[in-house]
Amino acid sequence: MNDIDAWVWWLIGAVGLGIPLVVTAMPEFGMLAVGAVAGALTAGLGGGVVLQVVVFVAVSVALIAVVRPVAARHRSQMPQLATGVEALKGKQAVVLERVDGSGGRIKLGGEVWSARALDTARTYEVGQEVDVVDIEGATAIVL
Repeated sequence: MNDIDAWVWWLIGAVGLGIPLVVTAMPEFGMLAVGAVAGALTAGLGGGVVLQVVVFVAVSVALIAVVRPVAARHRSQMPQLATGVEALKGKQAVVLERVDGSGGRIKLGGEVWSARALDTARTYEVGQEVDVVDIEGATAIVL
């Protein structure tokens, strides 16, 4: 196997590792594909088979060791900006129609929402401020 063939085989291997990356969305395959590209560069520059494999392993392991912990830390963080109904939880609203365990109306974020009390024995009168603790469908659960 001459040098040109070696780097071509490494590139074929990189493409082969890129396919499961796309299919399974496992970033480790991408890191191995980058290692294979590094092996191809080593082969293209005239490095021997042993050096090619060492470069492939070193680059792949280095990427996995550095990128995986950073990605895991990033994935475990809560989103900085809440959107949709998540942004409404914890907000204050004003009662427009009496709210009890069976229903009522509130003004939340400039919009009129149906609402019901979290504590079914509790009643909130018109003009009273309440806290939104949850959203179920189109109904705000208030406290």
